[in-house]
Amino acid sequence: MKLDGTKAEGEAAAMPADGVRGSNQSGVRAHNERLVLSLVRQFGPLAKAEIARRTGLSAQTVSVIMRALEKEGLLEKGEPVRGKVGQPSVPMGLAQGGAYFLGLKVGRRSLDLILTDFHGHVEGRVHLSHRYPTPESVVTFANTAIAQLLDQLTPENRKKVSGLGIATPFRLWDWARPLGLTSSEMEAWRERDIAAEIADTWEFPVYLRNDGSAACGAELVFGDQNKPRDFLYFFVGFFVGGGLVIDNTVFTGRSGNAAALASIPIGIKGAKVRQLVDVASIHTLEQLVIGEGGDSRLIWDNPTEWNLPGDVLSTWVEKAAEGLAYATLSASCLIDFECVVIDGWLPDSVRTSLVDHTRRRLNEIRVAGIEVPDLREGSIGRDARALGAASLPLSDKFLVDRNAFLKA
Repeated sequence: MKLDGTKAEGEAAAMPADGVRGSNQSGVRAHNERLVLSLVRQFGPLAKAEIARRTGLSAQTVSVIMRALEKEGLLEKGEPVRGKVGQPSVPMGLAQGGAYFLGLKVGRRSLDLILTDFHGHVEGRVHLSHRYPTPESVVTFANTAIAQLLDQLTPENRKKVSGLGIATPFRLWDWARPLGLTSSEMEAWRERDIAAEIADTWEFPVYLRNDGSAACGAELVFGDQNKPRDFLYFFVGFFVGGGLVIDNTVFTGRSGNAAALASIPIGIKGAKVRQLVDVASIHTLEQLVIGEGGDSRLIWDNPTEWNLPGDVLSTWVEKAAEGLAYATLSASCLIDFECVVIDGWLPDSVRTSLVDHTRRRLNEIRVAGIEVPDLREGSIGRDARALGAASLPLSDKFLVDRNAFLKA
């Protein structure tokens, strides 16, 4: 069965075990190559016979595809698996140096550009802290940092760079006040197209996605693969944000800004509406630290360990957890999620504490009529936005759509 639902000549009508279907027709070889790469990307090295079983492709078609991908340097042989009747099988996996991808994270307090391989391993990084981002500073940083990272590659490997993804907050001009800025200082973001400006300098394609959705995409592509088809994702950064996964696909919506979780109302006092961003953002923690006479740079300089004054951190975790719990329940009333993932620019211990407190609060404020979703820690951490950006050219050039991949 092909993706359009028609049956290929000589193909069995039964659906293979994993719900993945290819076509033995030569006219769709590009799709079948993506299908093989997607399987290996998700499940790890696989033998030809296993790929044929999972896809319904003939053994001959799989052999042709895998030889071509190996010749292109995209797949490489693993160690033979012995112990069964017949010839030992030889699994093939993604070649670590088969392709490279760039990911740019535009943050309100910092910029990060990373270079990754097929597996999502960070091969190089350039970081810059700043007071706030401007289009001009971001474009300048990106072009300089790209050149710096490309210089670390051999001439042959530079040709394997498949694109740049950009993860950036949308509608930055709406958030001038929390940054301590005037509206005019962020107004340039209304008119500038940083993706187009950066693309003018380089030959590879450039992609753009909301930073919360990009971080969600990193969890989907590079994170723990044992997750339900539908889940809600929170990323706690300078502002809290996130993404929405439906049928194993990041849903970005009409304007690309779906799952704008920061704006979820979590309580109303008189005419004043409190939003999740008011309690579950690192910006709020930053203000608490400053109020205690501490140095807020302790938060941004080292996301692996925070040495913060007094009870500031525990106070923030409790309030953030309550906000996340109410936001989870509100979202669950609309879409029946099985799972909610929480990640962020957080030390691992803080993320664990935040998830534990949110789970406890969810159990305390259960509401009638809905199932409380399972709560899990994210598996990417500080690099989720940049890795999610890097996954955009990876997915566009080498992978099949995950929705089609699992439902075909």
